[in-house]
Amino acid sequence: MRSLVAMICLCFSVNAFAWWNEEWTQRKEIVINTTAAGANTQGALTEVPALVRLSSGNFPQFLNLLDNGADFRFVAGDDATPLKFHVERFDPVSELAYIWVKVPAVNPQTDKQSVFLYFGNPAAPAAEDRAGTFDVNTVAAFHFGESAGLPVDSTAYGTVVTSGQVFPAPASLIGSGITLSGTEPLVIGDAPQLAFNPETGWTFETWLRLNGLPAETAYLLDRQGADGQRLSVTVGSDGLAARLDKGDATPPVALTATDWHHVSLVVTRDGLQLFLDGIPVGALQAAVQATSGPVYVGGSVEGEGLLAADIDELRISNVARTTDWIAFAAKVQGSGAERVLTYSVDTGAEGGPKQAGSFGIIFQNVFGKPEAWVEQAVIIICGLMMLAAAVVMFLKGVALSRADKASRKFLIAYSALGPKDSEQDMSSLYSARKEFGDSPLWRVYHVGVDEVHKRMSPAVGADSAGIDSKAMASIRAAMDATMVREGQRLNSQLVLLTIAISGGPFIGLFGTVIGVMVTFAAIAATGDVNIAAIAPGMAAALLATVAGLGVAIPSLFGYNWLGSRAKEQVADMRVFADELVARFDEEYGA
Repeated sequence: MRSLVAMICLCFSVNAFAWWNEEWTQRKEIVINTTAAGANTQGALTEVPALVRLSSGNFPQFLNLLDNGADFRFVAGDDATPLKFHVERFDPVSELAYIWVKVPAVNPQTDKQSVFLYFGNPAAPAAEDRAGTFDVNTVAAFHFGESAGLPVDSTAYGTVVTSGQVFPAPASLIGSGITLSGTEPLVIGDAPQLAFNPETGWTFETWLRLNGLPAETAYLLDRQGADGQRLSVTVGSDGLAARLDKGDATPPVALTATDWHHVSLVVTRDGLQLFLDGIPVGALQAAVQATSGPVYVGGSVEGEGLLAADIDELRISNVARTTDWIAFAAKVQGSGAERVLTYSVDTGAEGGPKQAGSFGIIFQNVFGKPEAWVEQAVIIICGLMMLAAAVVMFLKGVALSRADKASRKFLIAYSALGPKDSEQDMSSLYSARKEFGDSPLWRVYHVGVDEVHKRMSPAVGADSAGIDSKAMASIRAAMDATMVREGQRLNSQLVLLTIAISGGPFIGLFGTVIGVMVTFAAIAATGDVNIAAIAPGMAAALLATVAGLGVAIPSLFGYNWLGSRAKEQVADMRVFADELVARFDEEYGA
């Protein structure tokens, strides 16, 4: 038995029960997918900076965090090894966060490797390590998050940008970027760590977005060493190319303007290799000598070939990065990131789920955000309308059921009445209000009998021959008036249902339109266009329409059902009134 229990315990993952630190109350598992469906990584990678994107779609806890996510901690899959990380952007209002995490090792062709994000410690001190997030071979990394001035390197090397004219672009691919002015290149000053060593290689990476293909050749990258050898990446009307000196170049590869593209140049002693969106697109075989000197971005070393474009996340490494490294970087940072990193639901220290389901996320995006007050007001109004409609449908349903039941009983009793002067004559049910008072047929009968009694009374000079045709017409008119009032009573308050049917969807649509406008305005302000950031806001906006339809659909069914029952009773009254007048004429007519 003990052996059996031990074998069963071994079948379960230890990570499912482990908890890195009890002071942190919640965590989220992030799974790295390197299979063909994800990054399609063929070889193992080490010390890779991975971009973790948090939004309301995968992380509905922004309002519960410390400033700038100070309580964030990242732990390796063993649930014991803390990882280096830093926050590039933290915006709890827009519910967006971009966090760089150094993953010690990325295993190829697996969807089982995990990283844990811990949070929920109100006493946690800030622990991000910007320089430690990058490996020793990354000698320059620019996030372009500065609101003014020249870009600042995030690595421990502190590589300096010496000159250039750039404009901040808050709505960029990853947080903030910059716009190259097209009037002056960005110059990264020469430093020992930037030198190209043929023994180790050299790599340049950045994200590029063109406003249009330049008519003349422009330089994304240009560098010329003391011996005159030159490394360049150029953009022209025919596309993107890598160049060695001014002659040899890779075949130009077309790239679409207005879209973000990951551009990389890998330099080795044997030549150049150009990558576009993580895919090798050109190679040049040539002997490359050791090179140093400033790195020009957005123009040539002579100040010509100026490029007007948006760039983001520029990095330089003093080694030749592998094809897998470039591909992983392009996918984990770009639009395919949702296939590389999968975010699980939040769990608590006791192991239970902490994140709400799909509708819970939607409700949190509506009622957890003060700026969604229009959607909140619309949903509350629709809720009140639904409550009023439900009360009307319930009370009207009860009233119509009682009226129908009382009418059936009355018809049975009425059919048993005998002719005039018999023991059970036409007047026998006149005083049975307690038994038949809920029946509209009895009310019509009561008015008819009352009118007959008035005209048959000796006090009003009744003719012994009976009631003439004019008096009978008056009796019929009194009964018709009673039927109209009874019909109004049967249909009373149903107008509230028609208001709910016609007004609910329009009120909900109004809230949805406002919510969509706010969502797109936030996209324009933040520049984050990935589906994980857009979908929650759109779903929350559509919740207003759902609320409107939630009012209209039940009200429509209830109105049709109640209206049909009311019409049936009105029709019964008309038939009964015709029969009653005929019987009055037969028994009391002149």
